[in-house]
Amino acid sequence: MALWGGRFKEKASLQFKKFNDSLPVDYRMAVQDIVGSIAWAQAIHEVGVINDGELVRLTEALEELKVSVEENPKQILLSDAEDIHSWVEIQLIEKTGDLGKKLHTGRSRNDQVATDLKLWCKETGGDLLLALVNLQQAMMNLAEREKDTVLPGYTHLQRAQPVTFGHWCLAYVEMFNRDIGRLKDALYRLDVSPLGSGALAGTAYPIDRNALAGRLGFRTATMNSLDAVSDRDHVIELLATASISMVHLSRFAEDLVFYNSGEAGFVEMSDLVSSGSSLMPQKKNPDACELIRGKAGRVFGSLTGMLTTMKALALAYNKDMQEDKEGLFDALDTWEECMEMAVLVADGLKVNRSRTLAAAQQGYANATELADYLVGKDIPFREAHHIVGEVVLAAIAKSVPLEDLTITQLQEFSDKIEQDVYQHLSIESTLDKRVALGGTSRSQVQKALATGNEEILNEQVVGAPGKQQIKVALKQVKQRLNAQRAAAMSVRRARMSDVDSIHQLTNYWADKGEILPRERYEIIHSIQNFVVAEIDGEVVGTASLYIYETGLAEIRSVVIKDEAQKQGQGEALVQYLLEFAHQMELTQVIVLTYIPEYFAQLGFTKIDKNSLAENIIEDSAPSANKNAEDEVAMEYIVGQSK
Repeated sequence: MALWGGRFKEKASLQFKKFNDSLPVDYRMAVQDIVGSIAWAQAIHEVGVINDGELVRLTEALEELKVSVEENPKQILLSDAEDIHSWVEIQLIEKTGDLGKKLHTGRSRNDQVATDLKLWCKETGGDLLLALVNLQQAMMNLAEREKDTVLPGYTHLQRAQPVTFGHWCLAYVEMFNRDIGRLKDALYRLDVSPLGSGALAGTAYPIDRNALAGRLGFRTATMNSLDAVSDRDHVIELLATASISMVHLSRFAEDLVFYNSGEAGFVEMSDLVSSGSSLMPQKKNPDACELIRGKAGRVFGSLTGMLTTMKALALAYNKDMQEDKEGLFDALDTWEECMEMAVLVADGLKVNRSRTLAAAQQGYANATELADYLVGKDIPFREAHHIVGEVVLAAIAKSVPLEDLTITQLQEFSDKIEQDVYQHLSIESTLDKRVALGGTSRSQVQKALATGNEEILNEQVVGAPGKQQIKVALKQVKQRLNAQRAAAMSVRRARMSDVDSIHQLTNYWADKGEILPRERYEIIHSIQNFVVAEIDGEVVGTASLYIYETGLAEIRSVVIKDEAQKQGQGEALVQYLLEFAHQMELTQVIVLTYIPEYFAQLGFTKIDKNSLAENIIEDSAPSANKNAEDEVAMEYIVGQSK
């Protein structure tokens, strides 16, 4: 059944119906369409279109339909409905009779589909964000396993300078971190509700669109009805984000295809992600990586298709825009699948350390070290570069590495070269000199990735130039990864609309004697210090960061609803605040707690409570239900590069 037949004398041809219908694609938005319909029923009830009893009947029928769809979404495909909106309305009419026909009052399929798609994107974006964080974690784990493995670094696919395998892994951690930033930006911009924009000119009913947006979990409502129904920037942005990330995944895949080749032999893929040949029994092919590399083009194609569809498209809605979903759904499915496969690849990768070391020792990768040595002897770098080029030519002619040339042979090119040159030409020396922030110093990467313990982080810079920077920078990677995981679990900065939820949560736990009470006015005036955790749009946890002075802050009021306990929300809140502390350039974060073992797992260490300033102790007076002697002071040294 179509929703628009009254204007027409004849039925559409079956050929056109097949060409026009979108149900085989947009059935994936069934839950979002039902959720939007429930919110719309409430909105039209508030303006008197339906009465209390009708609202209850519609809501109950829609909730029942939602459960049915969640249990069996494929049932929708058995219908000949034009699209998911038609299908939901048909089902509703079957359940409620003529009442179901009232629901569409003041609403158009134009603002309906725009809302459904944004709701779907918000939900899917959360899954993608978590997949990216898991991928980062897999690369961190691989770096942990291969932290001291020497690997030849390449430029122009020619051996250039030695690096560590851990350093190679961390390069992809950085790439995926930028992907996370792009995804979060895109999700923020799409978090505005088009519902109530009508077909193009806005609804004729006095709907409170901001309240409606909040009911659906949106940040706010759109500001222009023409733009709202015709905007597909969020589709393009998500496709662009997916495409850039697939570039990174394809580079990761290509590196490993090369490293896995017989010519390199640096790694071996797990059997779980490899296949064989139907003809050659000896073959073990890196098919997972080749497919990741190949699927990048598929995602790029979806982006190109959407850009082309939207180019020069007149306002407002046009049927061309029905093409927005198929490519988007496929691209985001593909991206998520590739990320999950990349995790499987990384988890099962076996590195041939002797082969990577031998390769790093070949190709005159220490030539730059010889040039730097000559610079240390007061030879200008350009002249040193020329001298070393001649030395390399001589070594090639003799088929020996630079370090096998005798001191007499080396001095033929410069009398500044002395016996101490050989200590600069080893792999260890080459790696250990890269101690500046972002470098590949093996010992520093190893220590930072192995433990990230406070002893390393508190190490003095004196006598070890650059060492502290590397260690701190790598702790920042872990700290940032934890913060990204927190964001993926829907932890965010608090807003004024969260005040009542925060007040209720803190009072509930204060009444139990677990924390100090917080007055509502206190929360209002310090709302910028609070973060909240959400599940399905509901605030289930909160915490705050109270700043005492330029370098010191305290984490307070970490509380979670009873029904949301043991889901990682508390840890996510703390990790989010630690990253916030880093961004604020704080150096020390403290807690006063009765559960020190919990905070110890998050990187906090015990300190003498008496070492804290008197005002801190006064501000954090223990609950009347607790023994003051059981309260423990702990600190976290924030990873800063300064």
